[in-house]
Amino acid sequence: MTTTGTLPKTTLGTSGIEISVQGLGCMGISEFYGTSDLAESRATLDRALELGITLFDTADVYGLGHNEEFLSDFVRANRDRVVLATKFGIVRKADDPAYRGIDNSPAYIRNAVEASLRRLGIDVIDLYYMHRRDPAVPIEDTVGVLADLVQQGKIRAIGLSEVTGPELRAARTVHPIAAVQSEWSIFSRDVERTVVPAAIELGVTFVPYSPLGRGFLTGAVQQLGKDDVRRVFPRFAEDNAARNAELLAPLRAIAEARGITMAQVALAWLHAQARVHDLSVAPIPGTRSRTRLADNVAAATIELTADEVATLAPIAGQVAGNRYADMSFTSAGRE
Repeated sequence: MTTTGTLPKTTLGTSGIEISVQGLGCMGISEFYGTSDLAESRATLDRALELGITLFDTADVYGLGHNEEFLSDFVRANRDRVVLATKFGIVRKADDPAYRGIDNSPAYIRNAVEASLRRLGIDVIDLYYMHRRDPAVPIEDTVGVLADLVQQGKIRAIGLSEVTGPELRAARTVHPIAAVQSEWSIFSRDVERTVVPAAIELGVTFVPYSPLGRGFLTGAVQQLGKDDVRRVFPRFAEDNAARNAELLAPLRAIAEARGITMAQVALAWLHAQARVHDLSVAPIPGTRSRTRLADNVAAATIELTADEVATLAPIAGQVAGNRYADMSFTSAGRE
């Protein structure tokens, strides 16, 4: 492990691609968490690079393509320093904001990668994820198409999101998988049952999304705006939210004792999991603020004690509400 900027670096699976041990999730720039200040968002991207972040995460469905388009200038201006991850597989409809479908068909994948390359204005995608799995399509077939795209030079490495351990192993029989991305945090630890062990066994980097529990673990979530997507998540429902807020007490106590933020404790906990499991881990907290970004980056070098990690361990088992209203949209629905 080497150090660039203020962030350590690790290798993305067995791909040989070097990344920062913490990336930046860019989804919120385009939608889901209220209106963005695009000038501040662009300044945050630039500052992330200055602080040593090299992994930038987007998807074709974030803002119905807007997120990729927004990132285009930044990525092209810093192409030799940016590891760009994007995704395919979730289908949305412009005239029905609530609709979510999944398509893993070969024709869809080939069309999706061309569309992402066009929006991003680049020749190759560094890390291309299957965003969600369609159980009706053999995962070996999906990875076979992605392997063809690697051979064609359109993508450099393959990632999978929200898969089970057996699915990850099946995918690996076709082509090396560089990264698996699923929700993993102090609030969400179901991935430790089968996915984490498979990632360890296969040398796959784990990229936790929503490492701050969609903001809940920061202790700063107040009244949600009318266009805030968290309104539909069970853990933010009124009764559940009140119960879950009580679970933050150990997190708050550690933060106060150390003079750091609760968000930093939550991220430091994930980096501790890399040591506990001897696994390459690169969480991708999202932010549109340079101030929060700097705090998040600092968390990557905060080491929690074994006692602090143990204190936080029971929290996930007490959380009220599922990660999603429809858990079939996740790997947990297939465990």
